[in-house]
Amino acid sequence: MRQYSPDLTPPWKKSQPVPEVPADPGLVVEEPGTGFCGAVIRCEAGTVTLEDRFGKHRVFPLEPRGFLLEGRVVTLVRPSSAAPARPARTASGSVAVPGARARVARAGRIYVEGRHDAELVEKVWGDDLRVEGVVVEYLEGVDDLPAIVESFAPGPDARLGILVDHLVPGTKEWRIAESVTSAHALVVGHPYIDIWEAVKPSSLGIPGWPRVPHGQDWKTGVCRALGWPPENTGAVWQAILARVGSYKDLEPELLGRVEELIDFVTGSGGA
Repeated sequence: MRQYSPDLTPPWKKSQPVPEVPADPGLVVEEPGTGFCGAVIRCEAGTVTLEDRFGKHRVFPLEPRGFLLEGRVVTLVRPSSAAPARPARTASGSVAVPGARARVARAGRIYVEGRHDAELVEKVWGDDLRVEGVVVEYLEGVDDLPAIVESFAPGPDARLGILVDHLVPGTKEWRIAESVTSAHALVVGHPYIDIWEAVKPSSLGIPGWPRVPHGQDWKTGVCRALGWPPENTGAVWQAILARVGSYKDLEPELLGRVEELIDFVTGSGGA
């Protein structure tokens, strides 16, 4: 008689091994069942405690394949007692300053066009901006820029940085931005039609952002193409925002623009 292996599962259906990662303090992971993303603050027998950017704590069991690290499934294990503690980092990737308090606000400001844009900047760079004492203001539209800049009166000790939506040379918005730019006022634009596109598709579990025909509302077209509810784009955005745990979930083109504005307003970059 022929001898058969008791395991008849085809090789391609068997679970592939995943890396084991020490749950060192400061390691940022996501628990996929709840979507909770945070830094490891404590690891005890059988459990790990995470703290999100709002200071909320959650305790999870140390189960195999139980967490996502930079979008990949991993198994967290108790770290060696001799392992040095890793420095905690903010969502922007900066080393966190333990016990740091918000600095007294600088005279300089950053304006961000679009409510969703402002929410994304706050989620990823909020901790850094508070330490630097930089206040972010919501800009409803580029048409308001000349009045805002005139009223703010930027100078050497009160710089103004502005992040605007898709900025195309030659357009009315581009001309307005050019008219208010000076040695103390910097306007930069990200290359995306909508800030949604600045979130990496891999972080949302989609193959890519769909193309929307010219003349059609972009958000509505995207929702229809992906099977998301087009009648409630606000709720869709909140679901997208919830998947952003750190700068690693964003495209580098947006990262560069925001960091440029922070450096400009704080005086740590440029003249």
